[in-house]
Amino acid sequence: MYLFRRLRVTVPRRVPYAATHQSSINFTSPHRSRLSDNGPDSLLQFSIFVLPGFSPSSVVVLARSTLSSFPGRTPAAMMDRRTPQRSSFQRLEKLGEGTYATVYKGRNRQTGEMVALKEIHLDSEEGTPSTAIREISLMKELKHENILSLYDIIHAENKLMLVFEFMDRDLKKHMELRGNQLDYTTIKDFMHQLLRGVAFCHHNRVLHRDLKPQNLLINASGQLKLADFGLARAFGIPVNTFSHEVVTLWYRAPDVLLGSRMYNTSIDIWSAGCIMAEMYMGRPLFPGSTNEDQLQKIFRLMGTPSERSWPGISQFPEYKPNFPVYATQDLSLILPRMDPLGLDLLSRMLQLRPEMRISAADALRHSWFNDLSQVRYQVQQQQQQ
Repeated sequence: MYLFRRLRVTVPRRVPYAATHQSSINFTSPHRSRLSDNGPDSLLQFSIFVLPGFSPSSVVVLARSTLSSFPGRTPAAMMDRRTPQRSSFQRLEKLGEGTYATVYKGRNRQTGEMVALKEIHLDSEEGTPSTAIREISLMKELKHENILSLYDIIHAENKLMLVFEFMDRDLKKHMELRGNQLDYTTIKDFMHQLLRGVAFCHHNRVLHRDLKPQNLLINASGQLKLADFGLARAFGIPVNTFSHEVVTLWYRAPDVLLGSRMYNTSIDIWSAGCIMAEMYMGRPLFPGSTNEDQLQKIFRLMGTPSERSWPGISQFPEYKPNFPVYATQDLSLILPRMDPLGLDLLSRMLQLRPEMRISAADALRHSWFNDLSQVRYQVQQQQQQ
């Protein structure tokens, strides 16, 4: 049973609201939504990829956003009048800007609730970016207290606006505001929330693929949520390989750095381990400048692998037989603030061989979290002060 379904959508060119679909278990990873057109009175046919159970209304909105840039289509004509309008939200201040989107702080005019407005720029020729399609498809259905909630999808003009719950800051900013010195209780609380979100993704056969402090959002009550699923992918699908261009360099697993395209959930675990170490250290654990430099920094601490310690490593595209040979270092020397149980959990996450890394579910059961209830109580007391 595969996570994604391909929905073949057929839309009469002159009947904006009619849409039918049929399921297919065949998965083809889309870079852009493909459309075919045979004239002004023809049917427009294209495929979108969604999770099983993806709500029909969301399919229609996603389909209309895909059609928006198609010649002869007027965005306003395709809007479902039951869908919230862009005017329902007041744009306040810019929070950030990325490759394909700009994020603003906003307010719901009807309820007064603060929201985050992610405006995705639609190219007149290319249509909806694949990153946006992935993010919408996944975040609309992945409902969990440690995953950012997507409230609405609004299509207007040449933009697609995603309405998210508002979070006060990301983990990187949170650390900076505290002088990059997080206390023990906060680190453990954040790590548990991070692993809960990751475990939920993995249970639903989704790889996040871009875990880093900037993609972990925190609200005023100390709740941490995974965000930015633009690089997320389903696994267990009939496609054997993925791109190795995933995850910001500093949080990228060694198998991916070596050119592996057969990765799985273990790449998220490596990233989580790097984040855990960074919260203790106050700086990135492996701040490499290039792919090769990143590997060198990892090997200096974790030891240089060989065919004996990592069978098959020499078959990776980026493997070099002349890698400098480093001995494995004691993590406690690098992380003197970390207790023995924390070091044990970290070492299980930062295994060079992906199959040796602990799973998110097992990490949540690690003894390091045995005092979590006491830790949570201390965190609550700190917030009330």
